[in-house]
Amino acid sequence: MPNIISREQAEALISEQLRPEITQKVPEQSAFLSMARRLPNMTSKQTRMRVLDVLPMAYFVNGDTGYKQTSEMGWDNVFVTAAELAVIVPIPEAVLDDADFDIMGEVTPRVLEAMHRKVDGAILFGINRPAEWDADIITRARQAGNNVAVAAGRDMYDLILGEYGAFAKVEESGYEVTGVMGGLGMRVKLRGLRTPDGQPIFSTSMQGTTQYALDGVAMQFPKNGAFDNSIAQMIVGDFSQAVYSIRQDITVKILDQSVIQDPVTKEIVYNLAQQDMIALRVVMRLGWALPNPATPLDEGRTACPFAYIEPGTPVTTKTVTFTVTNGTGNDATPVEGAAVEVEGARLLTNSSGQCAFNLRAGSYDVRVRAKGYKTMTDSVTVAGSNVTKAVTLVAN
Repeated sequence: MPNIISREQAEALISEQLRPEITQKVPEQSAFLSMARRLPNMTSKQTRMRVLDVLPMAYFVNGDTGYKQTSEMGWDNVFVTAAELAVIVPIPEAVLDDADFDIMGEVTPRVLEAMHRKVDGAILFGINRPAEWDADIITRARQAGNNVAVAAGRDMYDLILGEYGAFAKVEESGYEVTGVMGGLGMRVKLRGLRTPDGQPIFSTSMQGTTQYALDGVAMQFPKNGAFDNSIAQMIVGDFSQAVYSIRQDITVKILDQSVIQDPVTKEIVYNLAQQDMIALRVVMRLGWALPNPATPLDEGRTACPFAYIEPGTPVTTKTVTFTVTNGTGNDATPVEGAAVEVEGARLLTNSSGQCAFNLRAGSYDVRVRAKGYKTMTDSVTVAGSNVTKAVTLVAN
């Protein structure tokens, strides 16, 4: 066999074509912030909203000389509290100098995408939820009974639009669905739905673009990785009832004279000046709320403008039963109609002075109110078993 100069032997001499861009997806923004209602920017850490808490009553007057009765109205405070979201990305200056691309320009949009993913995860599912924020949308919907369980004999169309489906849960609470959100896997399930004669429900043309809409409401399939299919397959609701406000818009700052410490050990990890490094610092502060004012269909404010379809295996929760009385021991008398609020989720006690929440593991702030009594604040911790909690109210 004749001797030749092979490709392997000449590899060091062969230049490679380098494409002038980095192959990547366009960074995804927050799905929740794009659908919720934005309030004016906050001027302090906390903004107070006044919401209707007690509806007035009207009465018929008996006879020509009957007495007209009086009524009352009441308001409650809902707070939008800003939480800070931040990250620092250190980069050696030598790496910046030697790179063929603008590293800072590549890093910044990905950091913003990661921050928006955190916002969606915390508000929708309670993932890494900051202590300043109320309970997430899924938790609020669960307490209102707006979780739709997968069951034999119910197809996806029935779970969404059926008489006892997710849309019905929202509408029975006095709201109209304005938005639908689902994981990418939901598209597969929707494409599989057929009319009685076997035609696809969500496709009209094999050549045209399929527009996914439910009862005239457009759908979103977030691609930023925040939608947790292990908690919900789909979320539907009146997104105009969810509000958010910006305390500090996203700010980007380049640091070159700082030290970076380990947040746990407090040890200095990098000294930027001494090690010829810079760091990209990105910060934003925002808050959100679900005010849930009293309506003629929900005078007790126990409903929720959101509903969701559970996965095949629902998330494990524990029952937390509150018993509200106005005394202790033999003198304890149940307080009916007391409002028990667990970080925004609200239930009213029954004739036995009890109400039950279904909560995931964690610690929760509790507020109990009843007419004629002082407001009580407490906390409850949920771990591996059901919890009973006694609350004693004191008369004004």
